[in-house]
Amino acid sequence: MAPEEAAALWAVIRRDLREELGEAAFKSWIDPLTLVDSGEGWIRLGAPSRFLRDGVDARYGDRLREAWRDHAAARMELSFAGGAQPASRRAPPPPPAAEGQASFLDEPPPAAAPRGKGKGRQPASGPVSAGPLFDSAPASPAPAGPEEDFLSPKLDTRYTFENFVVGKSNELAHAAARRVAEADGAPFNPLFLYGGVGLGKTHLMHAIAWEVQRLRPNRRVAYLSAEKFMYQFVSAIRYKETIHFKQQFRSVDVLLIDDVQFIAGKDSTQEEFFHTFNALIDQNRQIVISADRSPTDLDGVEERIKSRLGWGLVADIHPTDYELRLGVLQMRAEMVAHQHPGLEVDPKVLEFVASRVSSNTRELEGAFNRLLAQATLVGRPITLEMTRQILHDLLRSNERRTTIEEIQRKVAESYNVRLADLLSPRRSQAVARPRQVAMFLSKLLTSKSLPEIGRKFGGRDHTTVMHAVKRIEELREVDAELDEEVEVLRRLLEG
Repeated sequence: MAPEEAAALWAVIRRDLREELGEAAFKSWIDPLTLVDSGEGWIRLGAPSRFLRDGVDARYGDRLREAWRDHAAARMELSFAGGAQPASRRAPPPPPAAEGQASFLDEPPPAAAPRGKGKGRQPASGPVSAGPLFDSAPASPAPAGPEEDFLSPKLDTRYTFENFVVGKSNELAHAAARRVAEADGAPFNPLFLYGGVGLGKTHLMHAIAWEVQRLRPNRRVAYLSAEKFMYQFVSAIRYKETIHFKQQFRSVDVLLIDDVQFIAGKDSTQEEFFHTFNALIDQNRQIVISADRSPTDLDGVEERIKSRLGWGLVADIHPTDYELRLGVLQMRAEMVAHQHPGLEVDPKVLEFVASRVSSNTRELEGAFNRLLAQATLVGRPITLEMTRQILHDLLRSNERRTTIEEIQRKVAESYNVRLADLLSPRRSQAVARPRQVAMFLSKLLTSKSLPEIGRKFGGRDHTTVMHAVKRIEELREVDAELDEEVEVLRRLLEG
């Protein structure tokens, strides 16, 4: 295929994909791809980084193959920048495919004909499966050992900014993550994201890594959990490779560590984390941390680490509201409609699920996947009646969830105080102790964060809630009567 013809076809395909995918997805994934080279019966595309290559392969690989089959019967190879050699130094491409057949350069070549018989291997009777859209290995040597484990993080292709639904509960965290991913330097260092389970912390961490690699392919990104950090550190000590470990982590441009609460109580790991943190901050390298609670609430973590975690921007991700949950379901429904053109989801079903499954987006998507499985595997239409049947256990468990308002009413009734007094600034013992019990039960029985609980009790600070929780925990150990009162209230609220 002549270069001019290949360039013209690629321009047509780009135009079609821009209209099909939308501007945001096109700019993120297709626009960075370039036509590197072409020849008789083959073409080669390039991606600026391994991250983008893998993302395009997972998301749009089949669509790209289909597009090239529609426009030209040509073999295809996709590589990434830095690994591609000039055309004059490359090995010649394999023979062109048969007329009307689309195949790819990364397929294994046919076996050589055996000598002496004069007959080649007979072609397979079934269709030949095209190999991976991109080369399975980079042209330059890949890092080995522990370095490859975190310098080439395994990112989920679903977790991008384009797939993140923004609402009031997460708009600050989303905006801060976007700013960090797009900035040349380190605008918030560190960026600390915290919130309950399934609210989108990991999604934003992956999205930052994807976006940094897309915009600046040369920047080294390390994403791993705090548990993995601890495991690698212990391994480095065991095999006497601590210097190599330190050099690896201090050489990255962006370090993302998920669930940092897991280093609580691990003194040696905290010591190494502390020095790694300081070294990267001194070099103006970006650090992003996530946890299930704010830095000040990380029990078992050294005060000096808590202080440094709060240096930059601390962004709380609140539990989802109805509008955000509905937005998540609508996005999922649009994706399903694209994958299964004949499948429709009644908007009333989405509204029903969004109103009844209120815990977190992870559970919300799980509920939608159950409905989708019934529709695609069993062939049942997604109706409101079917939704109630399939999700009966999930709906029942959500109905049993205790609210802070219910806790406040029960505590006020039990201690014979007015509900308004629990929310008032009054500090008398007759009101202060029931208020502390209510705060303790709110932390125990709900997924609300300490700042959220404080706001429900007359706009109090999260440190007040933390003090109340610790105080009740201490008193329960020495005051049997109080312990029994709290236990009775807990059983009433759960039962």
